[in-house]
Amino acid sequence: MTTTAQADAFWQRAPRSRRLRDLEAAYQRGDFSPQEASEALIRRVESLPEVTRATYIAFEPNRLRDSAPAQWQLSAGPLAGVPVSIKDLFDTTGEVTRAGSRVLAGAAPAERDASAVARLRSAGAQLCGRTTMTEFAFSGLGLNPHYGSPPNPFDGKRITGGSSSGGAASVAFGLAAATLGSDTGGSLRIPAAFCGLTGFKPSQASVPLDGAYPLAPSLDCVGPIAPSVDCCARLWSVLARRDMPTLDETPRPLRLAVPEGGLLEELDIEVAQAFALACDYLRAQGCHLEHLTINALDAVYAINQRGGLVVPEAAALHREQLARHGALYDPQVYKRLEGGLDIPAHAYIERLQPRAALQRDFCAELVGFDAVLLPTAPLLPPERERLEQESEVFIDANRRALRNTNVFNYLDAAALSLPFIAPGAALPIGLMVAAPQGEDARLLQTASVLEAWCERFAAG
Repeated sequence: MTTTAQADAFWQRAPRSRRLRDLEAAYQRGDFSPQEASEALIRRVESLPEVTRATYIAFEPNRLRDSAPAQWQLSAGPLAGVPVSIKDLFDTTGEVTRAGSRVLAGAAPAERDASAVARLRSAGAQLCGRTTMTEFAFSGLGLNPHYGSPPNPFDGKRITGGSSSGGAASVAFGLAAATLGSDTGGSLRIPAAFCGLTGFKPSQASVPLDGAYPLAPSLDCVGPIAPSVDCCARLWSVLARRDMPTLDETPRPLRLAVPEGGLLEELDIEVAQAFALACDYLRAQGCHLEHLTINALDAVYAINQRGGLVVPEAAALHREQLARHGALYDPQVYKRLEGGLDIPAHAYIERLQPRAALQRDFCAELVGFDAVLLPTAPLLPPERERLEQESEVFIDANRRALRNTNVFNYLDAAALSLPFIAPGAALPIGLMVAAPQGEDARLLQTASVLEAWCERFAAG
């Protein structure tokens, strides 16, 4: 097989077979060069025009070609030769940051890169384009009536989840090796779960937020979606300027806390069955899974049931823009933002005030456990048509999609979603693991072991 054919075949593989270390190994073996990988990726994009239009707001083939390092330059950075897509809310020098909205389409181009983008560049990553997203990142479903809603890779009638919808699609369909996204209530983990990928929400302070269009500043985080835990760890180490965690993927027993209460209620039957199957398998391998009440999670769940922090913070940021340009907004986004303007200050403060104490409580309750284990989302990816046509269906699906993930944003926990698919199932679920604030590296280690168990299960 020629090097060109090998490069084409690489982007056609399933995500689990094109991890960053697989791309690096292909370069080192001489299977194909970074330039050939870039040309193959461009051909892949051109071969899937409908998917591409709904995935990328702007795909940049010339920039991808120009940034491809020579083979001898691969040691120049830990991400040298890795094509990474960028969520449309990150500033990139010379480009307009639309945040998925028509409201900002006429804004001036960014004068400098967001810090996260600059760090990817300095590590040698190739920026291949700006991906579609829920307008202003304000939904967990990923629909965008302005620029397109990408199809789910397992069922084109279903959604990818959001708000990092195009980023997840770019990785799932082989239109990028990984993507840079954001997570305010689940926007990395939900699309990862719906698309059979790995999404990592780090502790907020580990990756700088400057140059990223805000949604709710108390909760916004920056992180990756990629094919594996190791991929996410590589990307996070660059984004956070930390040493790459040493991941020992050897399967071994874990001690996991499975929280009783609202976070395990109202599950789709397929999600409940797949999660129970995963838990049974882990127990059979010697893992200790303890079902227990975690008071900090119950308290945050109750706060979020009263409305949480996202809506009032987002409404405050958009107040003047809504008044001037409300007709340009996605109607679903406009409705939720407008409703947030009526939330009194005392209600917001009452929700915010317990946060630091609950973060400490969560840390204390997790002593002796490797992580919390939950389904990432309580539902399978819904069909897009009903969400677009029936407002009540959209509202209910969005509420449910965000329910489990947004608890960990309030706690500023490190949280990661792993793909898990039950035998005979057509769609994957996400297994979410979470650990207290600041325990990012330790969570990645735990997730790598859990990932190895999931891969053994899939292999039979």
